[in-house]
Amino acid sequence: MLRASAVCEAAGVPSSSLICEGFIQQAKGISIGLGMPNIPCAMVPGHLGVQTSDEIRRNVLDTSLAQVVSNLTRTPAAVSFANEKSEREVFFTGDLDAVNRHYYDHGLSDGLPILPPTRERIETFLRYTDRDPHESLGTLPTDGRSATIWSIAVNGVMAGCRPEYMPVLVALIEAMADPAYGVEHSGNTPGGETLIIVNGPIIKDLGFNYTQGVMRDGFLPNTSIGRFWRMYLRNVAGFLLHQNDKATYGNTWRVAIAENEDVLARVGWQPTSVDMGYTKGDNTVTISRYTGGNLIVSLCGAVENNMLPYLADAVVRQNSWHLMFTVGQGMGTLRPLVLLTPILAETFAKAGWTKDRLRRYLFDHARVPAWEFERMLRDWTMKPVWNLAEQVRLGKIPKVYAESDDPKRMVPLVFKAEDYMISVTGDPLRNSAYVFAHNGLLGYPVARKIELPRLWDSLRRS
Repeated sequence: MLRASAVCEAAGVPSSSLICEGFIQQAKGISIGLGMPNIPCAMVPGHLGVQTSDEIRRNVLDTSLAQVVSNLTRTPAAVSFANEKSEREVFFTGDLDAVNRHYYDHGLSDGLPILPPTRERIETFLRYTDRDPHESLGTLPTDGRSATIWSIAVNGVMAGCRPEYMPVLVALIEAMADPAYGVEHSGNTPGGETLIIVNGPIIKDLGFNYTQGVMRDGFLPNTSIGRFWRMYLRNVAGFLLHQNDKATYGNTWRVAIAENEDVLARVGWQPTSVDMGYTKGDNTVTISRYTGGNLIVSLCGAVENNMLPYLADAVVRQNSWHLMFTVGQGMGTLRPLVLLTPILAETFAKAGWTKDRLRRYLFDHARVPAWEFERMLRDWTMKPVWNLAEQVRLGKIPKVYAESDDPKRMVPLVFKAEDYMISVTGDPLRNSAYVFAHNGLLGYPVARKIELPRLWDSLRRS
């Protein structure tokens, strides 16, 4: 709504955006990011989703209507932007405790202690990239700030990263700035959190954990790089709780995970980086946002009769309202992720299963009845697009969704088998998997190659 309003206002057409009470603060922040901090808004009390028709009518007539009329008949008051300090300007001095108090009080930390980003530390990080410190990788909503190499180094220092992680951090912010990822949705209601998957020789070069406890903090590269991502979202993109970040519950930032490429090579499976379009052996990062996940414990028995049905069932159980990203809001943007431990990948491969064959199995067996799919869209997420047969007739979704008129026909969760993402990591001797529920186009998978500086080898030896 606000983006449409901004276009109208820029064209000289008065507007008034209707905003539910709980999103007024977010609307103010988004307006700043759009370059129009005075976009006229009218508040709708409470939340429409839990109000009766009579309550909505009363609230709109008693509260919202007068604000709409005022917005359409009066010129908004002029608002000026406060000038931010330049990147290289020192804006605070003090001891470690004072610095941490200052950063916390000004919303620049995640509540945990930060390492002060002194000029000396920042310059050390910049030695590990050949990019110009003032180069911009793009402008990030919601605050409309430029994602510069300098700001990446600053937040890397604060998050506790080592200087040699800088090439990884740059690749991550290149991915964050990709419009296909959709960073502007980072503060949406479901509170999805980004998972980072690292591939390539850099996993061992930097000491990433890619075995037991891979999703738990404790290894510096995994932990600090995961923290860096969330810190950059708040400090540069501008997603702050009680302001632009309106996650209902939210998630804590996730540690970055790395694939076990030794096992992948042994079983003949391609790493995630290749699935994302890169060459085997490239150093890459892949990002995607997930609303949650669940451990699938102890897959055992025969591969086809026991393990795979258990896995397919787990995928179905993890995805519910997310189906709106398959039909309706996202139209084919649901990309579920399955993590397999090395011993499972080895077991599947020994039984003749490739990654592609496994994806095909999930596409064919992780299904729900058509009537249930439609109920999820129509009754539970209240989407205007829900009739699967009609969407097939319009040519908007694949024919597999209307192969018959039987409401009990089983339909897939995703458009095609390739929409399933499969990565191998975790405890080498545990027969468990992990299934993530994807946030669709509101955090679509994007990958970037990690570009190492010319003097990488000598820098690492220094």
